[in-house]
Amino acid sequence: MNRDWQVDLEQWLEPFVSALRHKTRARMCPAYIAGLIGLGDRKSIQPMAARDAGVNYDQLHHFIASGVWDAAPLEKVLLAEADRQVGGNDAWLIVDDTALPKKGRHSVGVAPQYASALGKNANCQTLVSLTLASGEVPVMVGLRLFLPESWTSDPARLDRAGVPADHRAYRTKPEIALAEIDRARAAGLRFGCVLADAGYGLSAPFRQALTERGLTWAVGIPFKQKVYPADVAMIFPLAGRGRPRQRHIPDVKSMTAQAMLETAPWRAVSWRRGTKGRLSARFAAVRVRVADGPPQRIRDMGAQHLPGEEVWVIGEHRSTGERKYYLSNLPADTPLKQIAGAIKARWVCEQAHQQLKEELGLDHFEGRSWTGLHRHALMTMIAYAFLQSRRLKQAGGGKKNPWPAAPTEPTRRQASHPHRARAAAPNPLSPLPQNPLC
Repeated sequence: MNRDWQVDLEQWLEPFVSALRHKTRARMCPAYIAGLIGLGDRKSIQPMAARDAGVNYDQLHHFIASGVWDAAPLEKVLLAEADRQVGGNDAWLIVDDTALPKKGRHSVGVAPQYASALGKNANCQTLVSLTLASGEVPVMVGLRLFLPESWTSDPARLDRAGVPADHRAYRTKPEIALAEIDRARAAGLRFGCVLADAGYGLSAPFRQALTERGLTWAVGIPFKQKVYPADVAMIFPLAGRGRPRQRHIPDVKSMTAQAMLETAPWRAVSWRRGTKGRLSARFAAVRVRVADGPPQRIRDMGAQHLPGEEVWVIGEHRSTGERKYYLSNLPADTPLKQIAGAIKARWVCEQAHQQLKEELGLDHFEGRSWTGLHRHALMTMIAYAFLQSRRLKQAGGGKKNPWPAAPTEPTRRQASHPHRARAAAPNPLSPLPQNPLC
């Protein structure tokens, strides 16, 4: 490792080391992070210890897997550093998840479940992620393990993995994401808009919780998400017989997002310049009331969701023929290009996921415990933040305005097989990538 680079790392890590408040841990933390960034294909504890003459396996293992220390102070320092690098009212906070394929059944949280990295169901762990981003510059700030019901319903399994008592109840991924957003906001993280894919956007409680927190959001949805026209009215229809109605009902039927946009005007929108020219697709956006209010019987249609918040429903027709749909509570006067820019900005988190795995060893951890996995994940995020600080410094320190820019969306082949589209190695001496692979 270049000595100047190592000195720079040690200086940059001073706030993190101070937060540990322990002499031995103050040595282990920089050593572990240097091992993640340094040379070597494998970033698990044993090979990292073998490459560093200053520490041994037992010391690194104890630091990550069994030492008694609280990760919260380091998490808070990481949030402050991310905010310093890319935080602000024009930043995005991107909610997503990433899968860590595993064999066996003893690693905490491992179960047959959908692995986005593989594009299929597989035996894996799933981490809910938060990424703070400004334009093409992402900084990962949160990774929290999702526990399937096969784990939360098995106390003995939870005991063996050392899952803390306050994480043993089953929580959906959107519920975990909301808890992480609350943690980030409590630490003072600044951002302007929350972005998420349809895995989170289809959850009405998730969208409603973001609105209740006063947050702006743009999320993916299935094409069949029901919506009402924005001018839907609530009426008391006259009863032909029987008792009169006690509650209002909508004066029109709800329809799918796809049907709502069929007659809307579509136009080509370009959101940024890529390596092969302007990136563009056809978009349409209409103001609607999303059908996620309380359920109520409406005439002969059975229980239907009443109109909820007024939002944008957005459609995207890609050149490949693929169609995607979104909801957003951006203001009613937001230009279509700005709406499209917000939607496309979400893909920048894939760059962070890819480099955390391929270059910093996020998926190389070989322990089985809750504590060890989350500490290892935290160390990879700190290492990634350090690399981003170097790149920003070399690029001039300026944060790029992300509104409405967004990085290139991955192809279907890259999304299903990210190892076939490897990003450039996160060399701390390299410039900030202008067109990162996602």
